[in-house]
Amino acid sequence: MFYLFFLIFILLVLALFFSVFKAGKFGIIAKVFRVAVLVISVAVFAIYFVSRSLDSFGENAMPLKVVNKLPIPLDFYVIKQNDSTQNSAKFVTIHLGSIRSNFFRTEHLDMKNADQYWITGFMGKKNLVYFSQHSVPDKKISQFVEVKNYINQSVKLSEIAKNQISEAQLEASKISVWVTLDLLLIFLNLGVFFRNKP
Repeated sequence: MFYLFFLIFILLVLALFFSVFKAGKFGIIAKVFRVAVLVISVAVFAIYFVSRSLDSFGENAMPLKVVNKLPIPLDFYVIKQNDSTQNSAKFVTIHLGSIRSNFFRTEHLDMKNADQYWITGFMGKKNLVYFSQHSVPDKKISQFVEVKNYINQSVKLSEIAKNQISEAQLEASKISVWVTLDLLLIFLNLGVFFRNKP
């Protein structure tokens, strides 16, 4: 996704640059290019946001409820381990966010290519204080996990989880920067386009 958003950024910058050409044959080509770039960019973001919103309504979506019974808030992540025989990524990291004591968070996991998931809890940014591994015998039944103790069920798997979370955080930060820039350029291009429209 990072490369797609970067490509959209380049196209939007070019579209903004082409807005200075208004007369002649090149002006018409520039206008067509600007319209095409804007339509494609808006369509990509519409598909991106809608697909992220509709994940919880998928046929293979399994509800997972995580309850924090510990006395302090923890930052929780869920790592879904896909079957290695599938073409999809082996690990999918989902950030549940910070959950306060005696509060819960619900997430819907697409378990089509997976039969287990891990839950990690962090105190602060890097201090992992909770790790548990969960198998899914029946993907149609909701999962309910209460975090009551500071445990680490597997040191080896928790290290893999920490690496996956670090990679996901880096990727998310890169994508968020380019998404923000792309959205700003879309609105700027729209403003320039409609302002110059005769």
